Amino acid sequence: MIIMNNEQQIPKDHQLAEFEIKKSRFIGAIYPCNSQKQALQQLNKLAQHHPNANHLAFAWRTRLPDGFISERCHDAGEPSGTAGRPILAPLQGQNIINVVVGVIRYFGGVKLGTGGLTRAYGNAAKMTIDAAQLVPWVEMTEIEMVIEYSDLQSLEYQLNKCEGQIIEQKFGDKVKVCVLLPLSEKKQLKQLFVHY
Repeated sequence: MIIMNNEQQIPKDHQLAEFEIKKSRFIGAIYPCNSQKQALQQLNKLAQHHPNANHLAFAWRTRLPDGFISERCHDAGEPSGTAGRPILAPLQGQNIINVVVGVIRYFGGVKLGTGGLTRAYGNAAKMTIDAAQLVPWVEMTEIEMVIEYSDLQSLEYQLNKCEGQIIEQKFGDKVKVCVLLPLSEKKQLKQLFVHY
């Protein structure tokens, strides 16, 4: 799915895609991630599932708190520019963020040449992205509130309506909650719970 405007997208969950060319097996995997650390964790898991693979090339794009996009790609021992860049290109083209794509290669004994490698890694990335469900990225924010017990159910209802959630709650004389919700909904929530 290609969105024709500049809207940033994220993968909803992880997906795999696989194909073979000239006896080399390529396995692409896409994972959501919010940081370089999460991207590396996902790549380590992928490597552990394929300990006999010859190469694990990858690319990631994550949105930083200041709005800038951090990108990285790696050829994993393939000739320079033949693996990481072709994986990164469709992520940039479709404006996909908070994502890591890894492509495993099991060498089949036949050399593909630089053009063949570039096409193979690029196709693996595209197939993997096509298999993933992409959704629009929504900027989220956290709010801490102190509310009455009688308002807790109403808060949960309002959060469910805007795809927000309670991420922490402490009970005492009142309920202290930390909520995560779309930034665009913050003002409306504050208006509904003016006494927090």
